[in-house]
Amino acid sequence: QVQLLESGGGLVQAGGSLRVSCEAPGIIFSVSTMGWSRQAPGKQRELVARITSAGSTEYADSVKGRFTISRDNAKNTVYLQMNSLKPEDTAVYLCSADYPSTFLYQRGVYWGQGTQVTVSS
Repeated sequence: QVQLLESGGGLVQAGGSLRVSCEAPGIIFSVSTMGWSRQAPGKQRELVARITSAGSTEYADSVKGRFTISRDNAKNTVYLQMNSLKPEDTAVYLCSADYPSTFLYQRGVYWGQGTQVTVSS
């Protein structure tokens, strides 16, 4: 069973900042594209940002210039730094690992349980 452990969610006022973290097993983390998605009540899950094992990043238009995804390969952890937060950023934020190998684990996308981010106006 693969566990992705998210932390760092919480309540913040509009305009504030928050950082969420996600730790994955080393074997998976080192070769996976890591991502952050979010899901708000009544809405479809949305990919927010992702970062390849080589460090290339991609962002949703709605967060470009405000959010930064990064990874610390020594800690097997991916971060999402969220600045200039808006009430519409309120959602459960979920970490994912897109594992391309079959070494010890099945190839596929693994998900964390999610961490709540609430932005008050």
